[in-house]
Amino acid sequence: MGRIAGRFSRVEPRRRVRQLVLGLLSDLPRKNCWTIAEHTGDATPDGLQHLLGRAKWDADGVRDDLRDFVLEHLADDQAVLVVDETGDLKKGTRTVGVQRQYTGTAGRIENSQVAVYLTYTSQHGHAAIDRALYLPRSWTGDRDRCERAAVPDDVGFATKPQLAWQMIERALNSGAPAAWATGDEVYGDNPHLRAALEKRGLGYVLAVSRTHRLPTPAGPHRADQLAKRIPSRAWQKLSAGHGAKGHRYYDWAHVAIGDRASHQHLLIRRNRSTGELAYYRCYSPRPVPLPTLVKIAGSRWTVEETFQSSKTLAGLDEHQVRRWDSWHRWVTLALLAHAFLAVTAALERRGQAPADDGTSPGGLIPLTCNEIQRLLTALLVRPAGDAAHRLRWSTWRRRHQARARHSHYRRQVSLQP
Repeated sequence: MGRIAGRFSRVEPRRRVRQLVLGLLSDLPRKNCWTIAEHTGDATPDGLQHLLGRAKWDADGVRDDLRDFVLEHLADDQAVLVVDETGDLKKGTRTVGVQRQYTGTAGRIENSQVAVYLTYTSQHGHAAIDRALYLPRSWTGDRDRCERAAVPDDVGFATKPQLAWQMIERALNSGAPAAWATGDEVYGDNPHLRAALEKRGLGYVLAVSRTHRLPTPAGPHRADQLAKRIPSRAWQKLSAGHGAKGHRYYDWAHVAIGDRASHQHLLIRRNRSTGELAYYRCYSPRPVPLPTLVKIAGSRWTVEETFQSSKTLAGLDEHQVRRWDSWHRWVTLALLAHAFLAVTAALERRGQAPADDGTSPGGLIPLTCNEIQRLLTALLVRPAGDAAHRLRWSTWRRRHQARARHSHYRRQVSLQP
């Protein structure tokens, strides 16, 4: 918290932001301004709502501090920048960025809000360092709607790969050491993103669809067509990294594409049980062996773990805000809370040589983000207030809910013919 204190000109918001981050790190079953304010001893959520909505501070500045904090402890010259999007299911149409769209959270088209995130992954650990809210054309084409949600006038439509490149470029320009980028098919199938990465000399292992067309000396071919030509002896059993149940073994093969000077390959992964294939388009500034490409492809799971951990432990998806600034402020502070856990876990692991089964010398698994949050909650983050405080909050909640219900009924009656 001392690292970001300079972003707040007054002591009140500094105290509020610490209060909010401690609330995000607590074991509350639901994390929003109401529950955190009650947990930390406030009489109402007004102070936290003011911090997110009206107080004067720069969420992008805090984001830069977050990135510097992560890089200070996790930086590695061979790090991987992992991009991916996740969605939050929402009701109504007034929350910024919401529309009916596909989200992997639900696995189908739902009314949701989607954002793209950038995770920094190195041999020391991984944590998210940037975020970008995706605004569909239904929003950017309606300036009145954007104005009601306080979207800045200079924010226009940008695809998810464009948002991903903006974050990658921002990280590289800040001096973040990295050698690779990876992402799913949304990003791998986009030629502009691949060209931008190559121009910066950043290697990539990007998933592509089976219908993705690749250059060969015989002309363009689909990825699945090239995979059929691979002889059985070319497949190698390699681990894509450690999972919860040990190594994640697959069969792997790769085929050179383009000219030899470009160091481009199609990487194919085959599930050893089902035979299902996955395809990756790869580029590197210099030749690299197959195990290196496999390692980069396997690093993509870190963004999924980051999503799950930051949502479960730091309330990333539990915001109840509708406006542009409020969303960026909540998400940035949630990522900061999660980065604290991720960096602490990385520092605890550093210097410990794990055994073959992943345990530390003491016969224990290394401290995880979940365990660090559990210890933090038990030892430091204590709920404030006595029984009278809880009863006052019960009265406040019911009064607020009664006013909201009365308002809804009045609006419903006024709209009836």
